[in-house]
Amino acid sequence: MIFDIITIFPNIFDSFLNESIIKKAIQKGLIKINVHNLRDFTEDLHQVIDDKPFGGGGGMVFKVEPIYKAVQFLNSKTKSQKSKVILFTPRGKKFNQKMATEFSKLDKLIMICGRYEGIDERVAKYIADEKISIGNFVIMGGEIAALAVIEAVSRLIPGVLGKSQLLKERITKEKRFIEYPQYTRPEVFIPPGEIKETKKRGRKKTSWRVPKVLLSGHHQKIEEWRKKHSKII
Repeated sequence: MIFDIITIFPNIFDSFLNESIIKKAIQKGLIKINVHNLRDFTEDLHQVIDDKPFGGGGGMVFKVEPIYKAVQFLNSKTKSQKSKVILFTPRGKKFNQKMATEFSKLDKLIMICGRYEGIDERVAKYIADEKISIGNFVIMGGEIAALAVIEAVSRLIPGVLGKSQLLKERITKEKRFIEYPQYTRPEVFIPPGEIKETKKRGRKKTSWRVPKVLLSGHHQKIEEWRKKHSKII
């Protein structure tokens, strides 16, 4: 799968693309991530990509022309492929697991990362296929949102995760994800600060214990416990 990112800060993605599972997935050819500088799609000497908003107000707004040219260029390279153009905006649909699953079936995802006051609304109306938000908060640009989408979608692509069978077991029929509490060794942990406080004040010591059912080896009871404490996202 190909991820095309349109941004004015391409260097933000450098470390992300060279770490952990994403790096391995790129090396294996399972995904390809292309970062495009929006300024490369301007024609003026100063590579201007924004201007003052009509109607007044503070801040600067991304112009429609360079974004249009960038998307046209990227679409012209892969006309036969299943692709979508997504725009990150606080007014978009909330990104979720079901959406990530739908995106993972595409051949290509073009992501437009805004900055400053916003993006000319004609991008949302005429260029983007989907308007997406990653939560009820405002951040300084769409780059962090793009990273979140890439991670969520990439892990659903066959071969990206080492144990894909485990992933399948936690996916519902509605393509949502089952999340439940996880524990590992030690079985009992007593915070060092608690030991000191116990001796000092003569109170009963506190210990953080793993739930007994997870140590029982009783698979049915473990499954029941996980189901009881799980959350479907």
